[in-house]
Amino acid sequence: MTVSEVRARYLAFYAKRGHAIIPSAPIVPENDPTTLFTSSGMQPLVPYLLGQPHPEGNRLADSQMSFRAEDIEEVGDNRHTTFFEMLGNWSLGDYFKQEQLPWFFEFLTSREEGLGLDPTHLYMTTFSGDEESGMSADTESVAIWQKLGVAEDHLFAYGAKKNWWSRAGVPAKMPVGEIGGPDSEMFYDFNTPHDPAFGETCHPNCDCGRFIEIGNSVFMQFIKQADGSFAELPKRNVDFGGGLERLTAATCGNADIFLIDVFDAARTVLETRSGKIYPRSNLGKNDGVDSTWNTTRSFRIVLDHMRAASFMLASGIRPANSEQGYVLRRLIRRSIREVDKLGIKEAVLADVASGFGTAYSDAYPFVQESAALIREELEKEEAQFRKTLTNGMRELEKMGTEIDAFLLFTTYGFPVELTEEIARERGVALDMSAVQAKMREHQALSRAGAAQKFAGGLADHAETTVRYHTAHHLLLRALQEVLGPEVHQRGSNITSERLRLDFSHGAKMTEEQKREVERLVNEKIAEALPVTRTVMRLEDAEALEAEHEFGARYPEQVSVYSVGPADATNADPKFNEAYSIEFCGGPHITNTSELGVGDKHFKILKEEASSAGIRRIKAVLE
Repeated sequence: MTVSEVRARYLAFYAKRGHAIIPSAPIVPENDPTTLFTSSGMQPLVPYLLGQPHPEGNRLADSQMSFRAEDIEEVGDNRHTTFFEMLGNWSLGDYFKQEQLPWFFEFLTSREEGLGLDPTHLYMTTFSGDEESGMSADTESVAIWQKLGVAEDHLFAYGAKKNWWSRAGVPAKMPVGEIGGPDSEMFYDFNTPHDPAFGETCHPNCDCGRFIEIGNSVFMQFIKQADGSFAELPKRNVDFGGGLERLTAATCGNADIFLIDVFDAARTVLETRSGKIYPRSNLGKNDGVDSTWNTTRSFRIVLDHMRAASFMLASGIRPANSEQGYVLRRLIRRSIREVDKLGIKEAVLADVASGFGTAYSDAYPFVQESAALIREELEKEEAQFRKTLTNGMRELEKMGTEIDAFLLFTTYGFPVELTEEIARERGVALDMSAVQAKMREHQALSRAGAAQKFAGGLADHAETTVRYHTAHHLLLRALQEVLGPEVHQRGSNITSERLRLDFSHGAKMTEEQKREVERLVNEKIAEALPVTRTVMRLEDAEALEAEHEFGARYPEQVSVYSVGPADATNADPKFNEAYSIEFCGGPHITNTSELGVGDKHFKILKEEASSAGIRRIKAVLE
């Protein structure tokens, strides 16, 4: 099957079983300072898993665009990618194990409604218990799998490190009030030869590539008590996540996800330009002699990174030296290094990326719509970095085994991560802690910093942060009044100390413009305007011309916040008198007067360029 066919079958299967199909959230989360990217299907739904009612009901399903920066080093084997789609279905206090496990098994094996996979290739894992916390084994899930006909030798049980979910990790590390529960993972056996380098025997959690995890049902069942014990939640949730690409590979019977259809056009470009053929074998990580493996690894890195870069660029991210832009730049630069290894010395990345717009035209048309922009940015970044790469590599060769990563970065702009990777390939160990000590301002941009920035996906809801969230709405509207209606939000980051807004505008603001924006925001604070949340139909919100996220797709029912005299009814004409109307999940204060607590006033600290055509404002209430 193709990726589109698997996605469509999954969503249709769960829609038939009473699930509202919600659109993918943007790859860059709005107003969440804890994370750079949306990295899982559950991340945008954390507030609802914690008890907030969802406007679409208590049964949901989707296919979520996801990106995990911490997986960059894993790319190169047969199954890991940085960008991926996660199929998800959720029960918010509705059904539980007795429905979830049989449904997913039916989806996997049914030829009429599902994927028609051979059940003899399916292996299931469950929670074996945790002695330290006193949590018992999940025998209920085992019994359900047995009733469905899963053979005993296809059922494995693992401890809390493998088959328990909470945001804090294993049960013993969960704080009081934290929710969690056991999970049951599903693996597909591709019957590839076991690599003894990963252990004497093979099993579902072996990393040799024979078994690939295709889905995980998390049962949020318990809450930790003050005495360290666990109590059953009054409303138990199901959180399922399944890898779309991995499921598609299973339908094709090939363990290599880079042979599924969405990579076909890009892979053909690399084969044509390099004169090398990507192996079609049904093998895992160590597929062939070293030369073949190294070539295969380079293919996979470029294919993955260019797909991720295409979605990032289409979502408004531009190469930069911080945050999301830095991750994008790293993907592009790493890809250039790999195409060089393939023997391609001229610009090629834009051509590789061009096929992804067509491959995803049905589900994510915004990628195809941004084709010209993607090509322009990749061509510009590749040309610029090839000069850096040439100069840096020349100096690196002179250094031999005495590689100075700090000098290469500061003098030649050579990325530290790339230096570290090249040194590792040559068997040279770099003292990266010493390098980072010299580069304190770039420390947050290191691989570890990117990996650690995701902290459960739940934004800070402190009182001051909530006030800044509302001030952010006033700021955007004031910018539109002063600079023009073409101004729209292109990113934000809100903490308890300040707000930051990225917006579309092609010129530096004058001092007069900044002072006028401040005046307008403070005027609305003084007017004590009500802040109202209304759940309404998408078409009604669009008719109100409510501001919304760039490139986002919304469900049929949306949450809209208005600042002004509107009350919470869809048809109220007072919406026309509202100062600001935005699609937003909240939370917010209830009246703008709360922004002026203690005679606080809105003040712009800095206005600067963020990227081409995008300006950035940092502001405070003081």
